[in-house]
Amino acid sequence: MIDETIKQIEARIQNAESLPPDRRNELLGLLATLKSETRELAKTHNEQAQSIVGFTQVATHEATRAEQDTQLVKLSSQGLRQSVEEFETSHPRLAQIVNNISTTLSNSGI
Repeated sequence: MIDETIKQIEARIQNAESLPPDRRNELLGLLATLKSETRELAKTHNEQAQSIVGFTQVATHEATRAEQDTQLVKLSSQGLRQSVEEFETSHPRLAQIVNNISTTLSNSGI
């Protein structure tokens, strides 16, 4: 399920016409790392890993909409950050990747 959701996120990023190529490549690289990290987390915390990927999907959707609602972008990014808070100590790389994705999406300027 995690892999399928990440494929959907990748497709959304690839199809976001107003996303600059450098930002697109940055997000795709971050997603590749997120995929690896959430696979590892899913071995012991499957529901939380799915939640993190789910919030990533929602945040990506909101940040790449043709007509953005800044409040929804903010809320979805906040949800994404909060989805990983409990793992900041045990999985610091995962927390860093999620925060980078959230920041990149929030600052995409689409």
